[in-house]
Amino acid sequence: QVQLVESGGGSVQSGGSLRLSCEVSGDAASASYMGWFRQSPGKEREGVAAIGRDGSTAYPDSVKGRFTISQDDAKNTLYLQMDSLKPEDTAMYHCAALRPSGGMTPVRALSAMTSRLFASWGQGTQVTVSS
Repeated sequence: QVQLVESGGGSVQSGGSLRLSCEVSGDAASASYMGWFRQSPGKEREGVAAIGRDGSTAYPDSVKGRFTISQDDAKNTLYLQMDSLKPEDTAMYHCAALRPSGGMTPVRALSAMTSRLFASWGQGTQVTVSS
């Protein structure tokens, strides 16, 4: 089992930046991919960043060029740097650890992380962007 605790959310004006952190503990070595997804009321979950053990990354078009995922293995921490934030980025952001699954790629991980069938989740941290 892997445990995930997010922090770093808050309120920011449009155009601003935030950095989210996710402390990873437990059986972190079992995760094939790590990532972040978001959910806001009335909308489906959306994977916004994924990173593989080899450092390969993937982002959806909605955040590409604005969000950057990274990890510090020494600190067992996953990060999401969010720049040029927009009001539509307002959501609860969750850290996810994907269980090993055949044929997984960073792009597929963006979708898989939104299902508990494939990933463990943290409780989330709220991000609110005002115009």
